[in-house]
Amino acid sequence: MIQAPKLASQPLRCWAHSASWSTIIRHQRTSILASRTRTWRAYSSAQPRTIEVNGKTYPTDQWFNAPPNVVAAASRKLHLQKDHPVYITRQIIESQFPNSTYKYHNTFDPVVSTHQNFDSLGFPVDHPGRARSDTYYFNKDTLLRTHTSAHQAETFKADQSDGYLISADVYRRDAIDKSHYPVFHQMEGARIWDRTQYPEGAVADAIWADVEKLPKHNVPVEDPNPGIHPERNPLQEAHHTAAEAEAIAAHLKRSIELMVIEIFSRAKAAARKADPDHTDEPLRMRWVEAYFPFTSPSWELEVYYDGDWLEVLGSGVVKQDIFIDAGKPDKLGWAFGIGLDRIAMLLFQIPDIRLFWSRDERFLSQFRGVSDDLASLRRFVSFSKYPACPKDVSFWLSGVSPAGGGHPFHENDFMELVRDVAGDRVEDVRVVDDFTHPKTGRRSMCYRVNYRSLERTLTNEETNALHSEVKKRLVEKLGVEIR
Repeated sequence: MIQAPKLASQPLRCWAHSASWSTIIRHQRTSILASRTRTWRAYSSAQPRTIEVNGKTYPTDQWFNAPPNVVAAASRKLHLQKDHPVYITRQIIESQFPNSTYKYHNTFDPVVSTHQNFDSLGFPVDHPGRARSDTYYFNKDTLLRTHTSAHQAETFKADQSDGYLISADVYRRDAIDKSHYPVFHQMEGARIWDRTQYPEGAVADAIWADVEKLPKHNVPVEDPNPGIHPERNPLQEAHHTAAEAEAIAAHLKRSIELMVIEIFSRAKAAARKADPDHTDEPLRMRWVEAYFPFTSPSWELEVYYDGDWLEVLGSGVVKQDIFIDAGKPDKLGWAFGIGLDRIAMLLFQIPDIRLFWSRDERFLSQFRGVSDDLASLRRFVSFSKYPACPKDVSFWLSGVSPAGGGHPFHENDFMELVRDVAGDRVEDVRVVDDFTHPKTGRRSMCYRVNYRSLERTLTNEETNALHSEVKKRLVEKLGVEIR
């Protein structure tokens, strides 16, 4: 049986990209991503002056770097498609946060300002997440959101409920492999309290009272570090007392633990349905210190699963400056972010993130009816797996690329180039050699591009043509010298 890939922990640039805080396949043989390549070729020589997304038009400038396949994905909204695995995963998580307290926001527009995506959250001006190598821009002030936190400040400002959940598609330039895609889905959650509703100093007691209202559980949880560390995980001393931060952290952790227990309990039940003899280890969780620009103190939750610790989500006490900037200085609370695609891959044992974008009935029919009966949730059963066709490309770096005004080579530029050419016909790309000549100092890279369609067997002629186009564009766009 094909196993879903392990969801290894990764460095975080906002809420975790992996299982925490990431296209289009036609039912016909040719994917939309691949068929859009012709359009992108035209764009490569003549950048569009405007770009349209969901009926709105935006001007472009020299910052524009969003290819048509990524822009087209904005219309899919997988998290709103009933019986889709991403929808079902969202539904399971929402079930743990009652709508009497939490308002669900699932239709925010994917195009946001740099202020919304970065400035409002306290991202430093030199933060790597702002780079064109990481983010899809329409112009210097407008981009496709890289995380659901882009809507955090406006949701706080609207002040419509004591808590909220935001689910949405998000966009990042990234690696090509079975667990990364330029478009993926996140959920952000928050719980807020208002100091003005309680006598002086009593907000911590009120939060603890809310903690006691939450269900208890008996799953072992490791939480070895102090909730606050003056250097690694500092208290916002100008805004919160230690008692307030402790109470907020307790409510946050209990709420999230209950949600994660629900997810993994359903995963275990699906495993037993697939294999009545299935045995697994008891669920274990642990909290580890983390850093995010918009929370402090901050934590990640990890779950021991399939013999390894798996990063599930990022969370923390909301930076008070965000409330202040939203015009709500008397509010305080917590927030978390989780990657829906990665959790869905684990829940349904889906081995390749590209499958989420498939219109193939062999995929979609397996989940029909689950939204109306979550107890019927079952693991994905793989259909025919077509053969892979790996091909290597080696090249000398020139030091800078003519694309983007002569910036140095960045691996994400190469990944984007391969996606532009092959779309969903490429399964993964990885570096197999990185060599610097001892005399000349020139650097050579060798990448292995693994071509494999989800829908049919690719011929050698097709993959040769695709690979030739990759090499051609490497020279034209990135200024390398093919070896």
